[in-house]
Amino acid sequence: MSELIKMKNGQLRVPDNPEIPYLQGDGIGPEIWQTAQPVFDAAVLHAYHGRREIEWLPLLAGERAYELTGEWLPEETLAELKRHLVAIKGPTTTPVGQGHRSINVALRQTLDLYACWRPVRYFKGAPSPVRHPERVNIDVFRENTEDIYAGIEAPAGSDMAKALENLLQETGQLSRVRFPATSAFGIKPISKEGSQRLVQAAVEYALKNHRHTLTLVHKGNIMKETEGGFKRWGYELIEQNYAEQAFTMAQFARIKKEHGQELAEQSLNQARKQGMLIINDVICDNFFQQALLFPEHFEVVATMNLNGDYLSDALAAQAGGLGIAPGSNINYQTGHAIFEATHGTAPQLAGKNLANPTSLILSGAMMMEYLGWQQAAEIIFKAVGQAIANQKATSDLAPSKTALSTSEYGRLLVTLINS
Repeated sequence: MSELIKMKNGQLRVPDNPEIPYLQGDGIGPEIWQTAQPVFDAAVLHAYHGRREIEWLPLLAGERAYELTGEWLPEETLAELKRHLVAIKGPTTTPVGQGHRSINVALRQTLDLYACWRPVRYFKGAPSPVRHPERVNIDVFRENTEDIYAGIEAPAGSDMAKALENLLQETGQLSRVRFPATSAFGIKPISKEGSQRLVQAAVEYALKNHRHTLTLVHKGNIMKETEGGFKRWGYELIEQNYAEQAFTMAQFARIKKEHGQELAEQSLNQARKQGMLIINDVICDNFFQQALLFPEHFEVVATMNLNGDYLSDALAAQAGGLGIAPGSNINYQTGHAIFEATHGTAPQLAGKNLANPTSLILSGAMMMEYLGWQQAAEIIFKAVGQAIANQKATSDLAPSKTALSTSEYGRLLVTLINS
């Protein structure tokens, strides 16, 4: 008899036989789910020998949901996701001209899944466009509910655009708009609360996993009150709540200003010797350059929504592409979490048994970690690593002479798990 995962006193309570919803998704979604589920079940069985087992609950979202119910994201699906706390999903189609602007965005907003956690790791043997992809080992924490995800826009020529133009005129800001009469306007809200809960999630992860540095990525040199606010509020939270565990470069700057460079460097070196988490920050465009040249300088990254979208995909490309990039969307306060493939629906591959299911499989391993089932997670990571290293994977990861179909790759992973 399955049981629900619950949140009690700020801790996730996971039974040995949880019921976990899944959304297959659209396009290649059903194929990669049908390949991934046996991998998950095999890992749990191998790790816990029947003491633990997941009962999977199918839910509707996307094209299939629209065909059956007339809704892209049915209310019943949302209700079950709220009730079960933890779920996993494949890629879903974004409806054009109707319904939700994005099913993913709707899920993140409705469940307040404020932290998008994407670990970017390299698996030996995976093709990469860079010389040293093995140097990439970065956990990206992207704010998931504010910035452009708030979606506040005024079309050019609309009443709202005119009202904003008048407001800018009244506040003396209109001269900053080059062509106000034909401009569309966008508003990107970034709050102290939203910024700090995201940064806190990144700090807690870094401390728990013995990471040494956390980098706040922003464009605060230009957008001083929004992106600059993210940086400022992040430093404030860390200095107020983690003074014994972290040392910020804001502290370094203050010591340097008041006492000189030598004492500032001594303080930083002492913090490193004590094993404190070092918090720095970097302008987003500089981060892209530095992450290409010296990815080993970054361990955990915290950033806002749009920056995080760009940089997590760019880092994934360095490590082998979105096909092996897992992802999750989490509210660490309520316990709600959805783990998902980070790529699209790839309709051109649907039904051909060619799609790469690794992103979804690794997302499932992340879900096991979140549940506290570390042994099952490690079994999945190991099997995937073995398959890719032996060039036994789908055609985007392996040469044609050893490439496997979607289903063959899944069966190989099960074999490796059971061996």
